Amino acid sequence: MAVVSQQHRVPPPAPTGTVASLPLRKLAFPALGTNCEVQYAAPGGDAQAAGFERAAVSWVKAFEAKYSRFRPESLISRINAAAGRDWTPIDAEMEGMLKLCDTLHFMTQGVLDPTALPLIRLWNYKAEKPRIPAESEIAGARALVGWKKVQRAPGKVFLPEPGMALDFGGFGKEYAVDIVAQIAKDHGITSALVDFGHDLRASDAPPGRPAWHIGLEDPAKPGAASGSLGIVGKGVASSGDYLRCFVYEGKRYGHIIDPRSGWPVANGCTQATVIASTCLQAGVLSTTAFVLGVPKGVEFIQACPGAEGLLHTQRTRAQTRGFFNYVATN
Repeated sequence: MAVVSQQHRVPPPAPTGTVASLPLRKLAFPALGTNCEVQYAAPGGDAQAAGFERAAVSWVKAFEAKYSRFRPESLISRINAAAGRDWTPIDAEMEGMLKLCDTLHFMTQGVLDPTALPLIRLWNYKAEKPRIPAESEIAGARALVGWKKVQRAPGKVFLPEPGMALDFGGFGKEYAVDIVAQIAKDHGITSALVDFGHDLRASDAPPGRPAWHIGLEDPAKPGAASGSLGIVGKGVASSGDYLRCFVYEGKRYGHIIDPRSGWPVANGCTQATVIASTCLQAGVLSTTAFVLGVPKGVEFIQACPGAEGLLHTQRTRAQTRGFFNYVATN
């Protein structure tokens, strides 16, 4: 959780007919397990707006139908169902997604592993009575995790062990945000803020304003903002476990699992927020930084050119050298 979009104070009205006078339109719809919203200005009027909205919603719905593990008929569900039994035919788009998984797994040094679903299922924070799995259960789930185990050939993919499973939840929503931002651009819409469950991508500034203002949720006071950022042409994403968690015998266990250990992250970090060139990059960096904690998480963000980040712990906060450049002062 953690990023809440907010509006600027409305400036004095601009002369009619100028770019600054364009109204902000809003597209809102449920998808990808969250609330999706796009604020944008359409210089071409109603026809341009309608064309963009149809294209954006259609693409997101098709993306979810194909890649959601919660859809039994999705391609990813068919791949998972065939684990240990047979290869599954895939198209060029899915081949591209799997190549992206390669890149993200390498970039995060294994922190983001698209085969970690057995561990995610084991640590079910949504259960009526959450429990701590036995060491043998954790070891069994870890044995099914490992991106390098996935076998690929032109036009097909195979998970070699029964129980293995793919899940694009670690980056799919952020990927979709970037695609919708590109769809807006393809329709001639250059001023837009795409917000899918508080994973964001901002293009040009809103009409008559210097930047989009993004409120940062306070992990100590969920629902309240601890500050705000001014963003143009960037992606913003946050990772945190202060809402999605469970308490067992007085100890809190979050939903973000470190596939390297098989346990929920417990390094004192409560939230990581990253600003980067794309929402996908911001999301991957924020999750990885959260898992690494302070100071390694900050160092990891700083090693990515153009990225800046802020990490909250239970006692303090740490940020990259340039993060303050985005902090809004009003």
